[in-house]
Parts: sequence; C-alpha cells; structure tokens
Amino acid sequence: MDKEALKVELKEKIIKYLNLMDMKPEDIKDDEPLFGPELGLDSIDSIELVVLLEREYGIKINNPTEGRKILVDVNVMADYILENSPKI
Repeated sequence: MDKEALKVELKEKIIKYLNLMDMKPEDIKDDEPLFGPELGLDSIDSIELVVLLEREYGIKINNPTEGRKILVDVNVMADYILENSPKI
C-alpha cells in the first residue's frame, strides 16, 4: 500500500473509531494536529487511536511518550505504520 492510500484509509478508520460521523476523510488534513482545536480530540480519543493502531495495523504502543510522538497528525501516523506494521 502506498502512503497516499494509507492516509485515506487511516482517516476513514479515525472517523470510525472516534465516531466522528459528521466528518469525511477529506475534512482531515494530513498535517493537521490531531489534538488541536480543529478536531478537538482528547485523552480518551488517544486511547482509541492506540487501539486502532493495534487492531488494524498490529502496532502495540506501551509507552505514552512513544504514543505522543506517533499520534501527532495523519502524516506522522502513516509514516510510523509504513515503517512498523507487520500487516502492510
């Protein structure tokens, strides 16, 4: 899977896992901070994103510091998935 296809898939999964049903993948910019004012995600949402990474991509995050480095924006998440997922 190439990075652009992964980013679209990742946005669809973020919307599904976080129940953001009023959003479309194109509403989420690749470089938009996940926890900034636009998306308004909180700490509970970060747990859902960690679950998403484990279930969908086989990536387990045990260290909160590591999570903060990965859950920055869609670009950073996609790069990490491409480098670390056993399912891609």
